Amino acid sequence: MRELPNDPLDADIHGNSRRCILSGARADPVRLVRLALAPDGQVLPDVRGKAPGRGAWIAVDRATLDAAQAKGRLKAALARAFKSGAAAAPADLGQRIADALERAALDRLGLEARGGTLVTGAERIEAAARAGKVALLLHAADAGTDGCRRLDQALRVGSGTEGSGARGLVIAAGRPTLSLALGRENVVHVAVTGRDAAARVGDAVARWHAFIGFEAGDRPCETASQGPSAPVADGTTAERTTNEGSRASS
Repeated sequence: MRELPNDPLDADIHGNSRRCILSGARADPVRLVRLALAPDGQVLPDVRGKAPGRGAWIAVDRATLDAAQAKGRLKAALARAFKSGAAAAPADLGQRIADALERAALDRLGLEARGGTLVTGAERIEAAARAGKVALLLHAADAGTDGCRRLDQALRVGSGTEGSGARGLVIAAGRPTLSLALGRENVVHVAVTGRDAAARVGDAVARWHAFIGFEAGDRPCETASQGPSAPVADGTTAERTTNEGSRASS
């Protein structure tokens, strides 16, 4: 996970920030990964933040976490956080976190689909985008360049940002995964309507991408967004939107 700056948008201003046990960085919990202690003393990911008891937070990416675990730094940090030398992380903790974050992001999309805030199908998305109804545009990792360009252009037209470079975000999931998550056939692009919904999806996707080190710009769709935050139609980011108070919990 890229280093999270303790900028004015972090939750320190609301008194709700958490400190990473490895890097010491402070940030809003929605941008971090929570670890919880199971009854058997095993430390497991709690990406939804609902497990009872004391938690530990990390703001580093998987590569950094794996390195810290290999060198014993993670074990020492967990012992301090949980005030117990018996706290033990499984060898595959990094993979478990990555899998949990992926599930959380895809589940978030599924919830929004059931709530009526998602649009799929290139033609329907293009129409909604040109009408200014799309707050967040996502492209599958294996989406074609031409399709991305077409919908990105529609997004800029509808949001009045032509020439700005505003574009959709390539997500770290291919068509089969998105299709399964949404229960629909051949999902290549996804549009999110409503700023609150865009913030919820953007938070989940950004946290997942940041932990696994996914660079959207490296994917086939050359119009992909750079960095961990998902752009919304006005050129700001879902992360920024969320920090300004439009976050809704899952």
